[in-house]
Amino acid sequence: MQRIRIKIKGYDSKVVDKASQQIIETAVRSGARTFGPIPLPTKRRRFTVHKSPHVDSKSKEHFELNTHKRLIDIVEPTSKTIDSLTHLQLAAGVWIEIK
Repeated sequence: MQRIRIKIKGYDSKVVDKASQQIIETAVRSGARTFGPIPLPTKRRRFTVHKSPHVDSKSKEHFELNTHKRLIDIVEPTSKTIDSLTHLQLAAGVWIEIK
């Protein structure tokens, strides 16, 4: 049994969900079974920065960068499935890792 595992990452959760939906529709259209999208834990990077360069060290700004991740498994892919996935156009800001 052959399996393709696709990991999708992005900063905007709506764009990541839309990209995963496109991948699932493409795989189902070509005749493969899919499992997912499985939401993986969101990675949160927090940054604290001083507002002014020299004075008042109590005045700070806080920023947060969230990386949303989804996992899709495609079981029993055909050659048409692999070909359609490689030529798929997705939105900017989405990173895809295919194993």
